[in-house]
Amino acid sequence: MAVERNSGSDLGFEADLFKAADKLRGNLEPSEYKHVALGLIFLKYISEAFEAQHTKLQSVEYADPEDPEEYLAANVFWVPPAARWSHLQANAKVREIIYEDVTTGREKKGDIGGLIDNAMEAIEKANIAVLKDVLPKTYSRPQLDKTMLGELIDLFSNVDMRGDHGKARDRLGRAYEYFISQFAGAEGRRGGEFYTPRSVVQTIVEMLQPGRGRVYDPCCGSGGMFVQSERFIENHQGRRSDIAIYGQERNHTTWRLCRMNLAVRGIDADIRWNNEGSFLRDEFAQTKFDFVMANPPFNISDWWQPQLEGDARWTFGTPPQGNANFAWLQHILHHLAPRGTAGVVLANGSMSSQQSGEGEIRKALIEADHVDCMVALPGQLFYSTQIPACLWFLARDKSANGHRDRRGEILFIDARKLGHLVDRTRREFSDGPNGDIAKIAETYHRWRNRPEANSAAGLTPYEDEPGFCRSATLDEVRGHGHVLSPGRYVGAADVEDDGVGFEERLAGLRAKLAQQFEAGQTLEARIFDMLGQATSNG
Repeated sequence: MAVERNSGSDLGFEADLFKAADKLRGNLEPSEYKHVALGLIFLKYISEAFEAQHTKLQSVEYADPEDPEEYLAANVFWVPPAARWSHLQANAKVREIIYEDVTTGREKKGDIGGLIDNAMEAIEKANIAVLKDVLPKTYSRPQLDKTMLGELIDLFSNVDMRGDHGKARDRLGRAYEYFISQFAGAEGRRGGEFYTPRSVVQTIVEMLQPGRGRVYDPCCGSGGMFVQSERFIENHQGRRSDIAIYGQERNHTTWRLCRMNLAVRGIDADIRWNNEGSFLRDEFAQTKFDFVMANPPFNISDWWQPQLEGDARWTFGTPPQGNANFAWLQHILHHLAPRGTAGVVLANGSMSSQQSGEGEIRKALIEADHVDCMVALPGQLFYSTQIPACLWFLARDKSANGHRDRRGEILFIDARKLGHLVDRTRREFSDGPNGDIAKIAETYHRWRNRPEANSAAGLTPYEDEPGFCRSATLDEVRGHGHVLSPGRYVGAADVEDDGVGFEERLAGLRAKLAQQFEAGQTLEARIFDMLGQATSNG
């Protein structure tokens, strides 16, 4: 199957590729097909990058295009002959293939599924430090339609992944990210376990602006926070080497998706897996981070273990055993460097709940002046849940980090009216200079920045906007019982003056009400009349 080549507007290339790939899925569940398609995209990326470097080395005097060290020096994965895309493509429609098993070194007879598994094994062995146990190797299983696999290889072969400027990484990265988002939507609730919608991630990244230092996500899913952080740096002419990325993920399958996602982007990161999770086995227990960005699972109730009693992270109170929201907040705050900031997605209940001591922990966090900003989000942003959500922004020290002294203040942003529906069930924030994300992020920056920083960035000084944002004092928050719902603070939006006086408006409302009363009486009389006729006929 051929796909028309696309010069690559933001959604054309990825959307066309996904539609074509999805047609090949047949009866395979999205949760299963996801690994089939994403694994092949990764394989295609590996081969594209390798071939580009191979061609380059052929024109360099004394260079050996078949020396793995030549690729290591260029930060490109070495791809053995058995794993090169051209080899897979040549055998995509062959029913019986004879190849050398990279594990045993013996000749083996199989089909295209076995050849793909062999290729994955060969790439892992050749790049074991980075890709050990990362790649899927289940293509040879009998349940997988081998004709579909061959057609998928043809599909990806016929699309120029390199784009107009030979940037294989950018184009493949976009395709991989788009496929992840579409699979998350198809999987619904389960999809939310590995994917945070791009517009939510982008909002957090644009607000925190992680330009230099250590970036951490304790429940990193498929790595969206890291991809958007790298994109932020590139868009602001920064250097990738200015940030170091760290993450932990409990689900091994999701951890593999993350590792492939970052590899496709060429992002070097320390992403760790264990099946106990960040609470029970914190892989970075002694490390502090400049930026923490996270979308923990909402309201999880099965997180507690007896060994967590008295944990050093519970500085502001032991979280309730039936809900991990305040465990996540304290874990994240515990990992913040002295000048660190964090953005966390949580269920709305975290802003107001008084159950099981949550109100006391929230009060302690507020009184310690670690809460910098609260953002109420609109509904329908997430694939996995319709539970309303919010963003918490924490700061270790609100007098530091190059911004103005904000001690004793909290910014509240009510973004519930922002966003647009992209389909019947899901909403997104708009991007761009005048979009929803810019409106939210720039409000935070104007409030947080020093005056000279606002001037340099071309931003106007911060002002409260009724119905949208308000800077409140700790005394005001105390007056609201330490509840952090932005709607309590921002008030109602100003109503534009239409020039109609109060008396005239009131008279118009009275006339309209009289008309409605009259219509109601007429309808009531008709109903009684019809009921009377029905009784007499009966």
